[in-house]
Amino acid sequence: MSTINTPRLLEGKRALIVGLASKHSIAKGIADAFHQHGAELVLTYQGEKLKSRVEKFAEDWNCNLVIPCDVSDDEQIEGVSQAIKQHWGEFDILIHSVGYAPMEALDGSFLENTTREAFKIAHDISSYSFTALASALAPMMRPGGSLLTMSYHGSQQIIPNYNVMGLAKASLEASVRYLASDLGPNNIRVNSISAGPIKTLAAAGIKNFRRMLADSAEVAPLRRGVTIEEVGNTATFLCSDMASGITGEIVYVDGGLSKAGMAPLG
Repeated sequence: MSTINTPRLLEGKRALIVGLASKHSIAKGIADAFHQHGAELVLTYQGEKLKSRVEKFAEDWNCNLVIPCDVSDDEQIEGVSQAIKQHWGEFDILIHSVGYAPMEALDGSFLENTTREAFKIAHDISSYSFTALASALAPMMRPGGSLLTMSYHGSQQIIPNYNVMGLAKASLEASVRYLASDLGPNNIRVNSISAGPIKTLAAAGIKNFRRMLADSAEVAPLRRGVTIEEVGNTATFLCSDMASGITGEIVYVDGGLSKAGMAPLG
C-alpha cells in the first residue's frame, strides 16, 4: 500500500506566536499546526505565572526561545523585537492571539457596565497591541510574510455580555484592513480569523459563556462548535504561500454560526 505524504505548508518559515496561555488557547492550536507543518517557532508569555507553562509547550515544539511580553508595555514589545532580531534577524509570521477586558464589563448592560477605564483597557490589549507589534516587528519580516490576529463575530452583531469587547474587536478588524494597505507593497499580508465560541481563558470571563457554547452548537449549520485544531489548520493555510493572494480579510471559522445568527441568551 502506498503512503500519501501530507505537504508541510510552512517548511522553512519562522513564526512568532503571541498569546499562548494554556492548553485551551487558540494560540496552542495554531502552534501545534505550525509545528506539524514545519515552522520554526518562538513563543511569548505574559508574566512569571505563565512562564513555566509556556516553556513546557516550547519543549514539545522544539522551540528554543521564549520571551516575556506584556502587550500593554512598549518596553516589553521592544524587548521582543530585539530578541527576534538577535535570534533570527528575519522572520515570516506573526500570530497575535490576545484579548482582554475587565470581567465586570462583560456582564449585563453594555451602557451600565462600560467605564472609561474598561474601554481603554479593552482597546489597548485587544486592538492596539496588534498595531504596536506590527510596528515593532514588520520591518524584520521577509517578503511573503503574514500577520494574523484573532477576532470574534461580536464585532459585527450584538452578542449578549460581550459588550465592550465587541467594540474592541471591531477596531481590531479595521486595523487588519489598514495594516494590509500599509504592508502590502512589501508583500506582507495581514488577515484575521473570526473563530466561533471556544472555551479559552479569555472567554471564561464572559457571563453565561457555557450557555453560549451550547446554544451556538444548536444554531450553527454544522450543529457543533469549532476546535482550536480547526482554527490552527486555517491559520496554517492563511500564513502559507497557498494563500499568497489573500490579505485584509476576516475569515470565519465558526461552523457557519455567523451566517445563522444566534438567539439572545435571556
